Amino acid sequence: METKNITPCKVNVASETGRLRAVLLSRPGIEVERMTPLNAAQALYSDILDKPTVDKEYGLFSGILERWTQVYYVRDILEVLLNDEEVRRHLVLDSLRHDRRTSQMNNGEELFERLMSLSPSDLARVLIEGLERENWDGFSDDRYLLKPLYNLFFTRDASSTVYNRVLINSMSFEVRERETLIYEAIFRHFFGVELLNASQWNPLAHTEGGDVHIAAPDLLCIGEGIRTNSKGIDYLAQTFARERDHFNILVQELPYEPESFIHLDMVFTFLGKHQCMAFEPMLKKQGLFAGKATTLISIDGGKVTYHEVPNILEGLKKLGWEMEPVICGGSDSWMQLREQWHSGANFFSLGDGKIIGYRRNTRTIDALDRAGFAVLNAEDIVSGKVDMTKYDKFVGAFPGSELPRAGGGARCMTMPILRD
Repeated sequence: METKNITPCKVNVASETGRLRAVLLSRPGIEVERMTPLNAAQALYSDILDKPTVDKEYGLFSGILERWTQVYYVRDILEVLLNDEEVRRHLVLDSLRHDRRTSQMNNGEELFERLMSLSPSDLARVLIEGLERENWDGFSDDRYLLKPLYNLFFTRDASSTVYNRVLINSMSFEVRERETLIYEAIFRHFFGVELLNASQWNPLAHTEGGDVHIAAPDLLCIGEGIRTNSKGIDYLAQTFARERDHFNILVQELPYEPESFIHLDMVFTFLGKHQCMAFEPMLKKQGLFAGKATTLISIDGGKVTYHEVPNILEGLKKLGWEMEPVICGGSDSWMQLREQWHSGANFFSLGDGKIIGYRRNTRTIDALDRAGFAVLNAEDIVSGKVDMTKYDKFVGAFPGSELPRAGGGARCMTMPILRD
């Protein structure tokens, strides 16, 4: 049995913009094709995807990262872990329990033995892509004995590196809960790091990685909305209140709909130490953001206090951070709405002033150009025609016609493991 030679690295992320040294990705597989217009909304997609186009777009996205840093892939690590009989047993049992396949013991035991007999490669594939019924009638909803993980390529959400630990997030929608079993196994057994989990503190506490921004060693910026709730934020506040003399959490309340506002990183991302990408209505508290609070949670000597601030930029300024915003969609309010919808604010930092994001959001890319970011095409980077290291500030712009239909961008598809 062949075992892939993958060596774990140190796990530590203390900022959003430190030089990226390692990142976790998951290539979209057949699972993204296992949707129809009837179940796309249940899978949390706004549309069904064309996989050949997804493959081309994702190849350019991941190609940029492979040119810059060490890239780990979920399936590769999972295959290594599934050589361990105990890890394999736990993952299979927990996956079957989650998808309610153990209630009828005879069928459950037969399915368990069937999965346990698979090779590590085939079992990793099934855990991600799902297992189809051999006698499916072609019409019923119950097509899969084990459901596909449609959203696994958004590696940001189900786990988050928080300093030298990993937060196994407590997902708000059942369709994404089983992803956490895979990440818990990866970070517990492969990387060997300490785990945090809000749901073990309170089953009603929810956190997701798109809402958790590691702004600085003593500061988290967090979105509170449909995916991360107040109890999840309380868990983090109480955790750091026990451990730190001084700590801050800056919370931005988000609209519950439409779905383009599911996470903070859909309206705000750090581009560098002193620049950020922001959706203007969030800063001005207009439209859907009218009345949405921005709260600074301060921890001092174990005491937790709450202060409302005008917006996220003013909250950062209060903490000594002067941030220059680049506006998603540029100056036209109509284009701001259009480009935010397709992840126009969702950039991922490779280092201070070095970012990647969708090329389709042309007004946003133009705004970055005016703010001093060299616009580099993904094709030129991946082919070696352009060397990213020659630029002090750049945006690696990759194509996105299909990927944005799944509801996320560059930050959503990356889980940083190590930064300087």
